[in-house]
Amino acid sequence: MGLIFVHSNPILETMIETDLLIIGAGPTGLFTVFEAGLLKMKCHLIDSLPQPGGQLAEIYPKKPIYDIPGYPVVMAGELVDNLMEQIAPFNPGFTLGESAATIEKREDGKFIVTTDKGTQHLAPSVAIAGGLGVFTPRKPPIEGLSAYENKGVDYIIKDPEKFRDQRVVISGGGDSALDWTIFLADVAKEVSLVHRRNSFRGHLDSVDKVHALAEAGKVKLITNAEVKDVAGDEGVESVVIKSKEHGDLSLECDYWLPLFGLTPTLGPIADWGLEIEKNSIVVDNATDYRTNIEGIYAIGDVNTYPGKLKLILCGFHEATIMVQSAFKRAFPDKKLSFKYTTVMGGVGSLE
Repeated sequence: MGLIFVHSNPILETMIETDLLIIGAGPTGLFTVFEAGLLKMKCHLIDSLPQPGGQLAEIYPKKPIYDIPGYPVVMAGELVDNLMEQIAPFNPGFTLGESAATIEKREDGKFIVTTDKGTQHLAPSVAIAGGLGVFTPRKPPIEGLSAYENKGVDYIIKDPEKFRDQRVVISGGGDSALDWTIFLADVAKEVSLVHRRNSFRGHLDSVDKVHALAEAGKVKLITNAEVKDVAGDEGVESVVIKSKEHGDLSLECDYWLPLFGLTPTLGPIADWGLEIEKNSIVVDNATDYRTNIEGIYAIGDVNTYPGKLKLILCGFHEATIMVQSAFKRAFPDKKLSFKYTTVMGGVGSLE
């Protein structure tokens, strides 16, 4: 039996029932399926994106990750593929392209979670693994800019091959702008990096690489300047750059990439009665990452507690602890006997 996917289906004859409902199919949510599977728990995941993987699949599929144990380096998309392969034996279900909108607690303690498309899910426990939440790109205040979105203006780079042999202008001074400038220097026909200051916020090594590319003539570096307007009939044909030193400049290009970062919000989950602190869900890390509502947990980047580190590795750990508690809610009459996977051959033991 393969993975079960439900795509934007507003009307289902029966409610989807599972032992553990996971909101968010990013790396933490996917690894939760594995840990729960070792305990013979059935999982179902909800994600607003059309495919599993969260930010790693949607925003950074080609980004290298260096802090996954056992991998000196692994590309984000490859990590997602590996996680999907790891959880395949446990046959999780997926509701993709839909956002968890409302939650209701029944008298028996189980939760009904309904998506924005009307799909309903029933589970004794809910694990919120929504990463940093719903992302909205920080857009520059240019009148009429929306008319060029997806017509030469992109805020997120998903497929760098899209820019092969094209003229690209990148705006920004952080790691994302620097990293993509370096990467696209070998892909695009022409790359220009525009930043409003002389100094950059990104890693010094990346800054040095960009300066080296500029000196070699592979990147056009324009500092103390900002893109103030976009021009073109059917799409982007040029941008207008306001330079503190040279005044207004017109630069022909095929794409403009304003990489000013993404603003995360919790979305509808913020209205569920959970304790929120600075756009994160407060949990008890001394026990099992439970929230202030019994039966609802929060793991990964979406939660906060003293000493919290927003790392994929930490999300994996939190998921491992959390499922032990969720098991007791799903099977209150069963005794849990957890053994190392090296002993059990990848399968937990229930008595």
